[in-house]
Amino acid sequence: MASQNYSNHGRYVPLYHYVLLFLVVVTFIGAIINLTNSIGDHERLYSASLILVMSFSMLIISWYMRAFPAKVQDRAIRAEENMRHYIMTGKLLDPRLKMSQIIALRFADDEEWLALMKRAIDENLSNPQIKKEIKKWKADHHRQ
Repeated sequence: MASQNYSNHGRYVPLYHYVLLFLVVVTFIGAIINLTNSIGDHERLYSASLILVMSFSMLIISWYMRAFPAKVQDRAIRAEENMRHYIMTGKLLDPRLKMSQIIALRFADDEEWLALMKRAIDENLSNPQIKKEIKKWKADHHRQ
């Protein structure tokens, strides 16, 4: 497996991130157009309304089927990094750390992790800034 770094660590699943999103948005727009064209025709209005409701439901489902697992993944990352910090220092993570900072710090090797964490807190570094500062990248190949 290729080594991971700042420029190649992002993960996209083309069928989900591009194709499904495109299809759901196009279906929703088509359902809106269908409903507006059906306003004067009472025979089509009911089915056009149902199609709009179903396409809006697909939009919500496709959003949350990614958002919910991502939130769980964030909680797992927080727990892993909290344990990592506890093993290194005997203390829990500093509560001033934001979730985005913790997510970025997980890619740092143990040798630079504590110093980078302190800088992240003191300088309020963003997720991309933290990732760019990492010298020795700790790859994560088990994420979605």
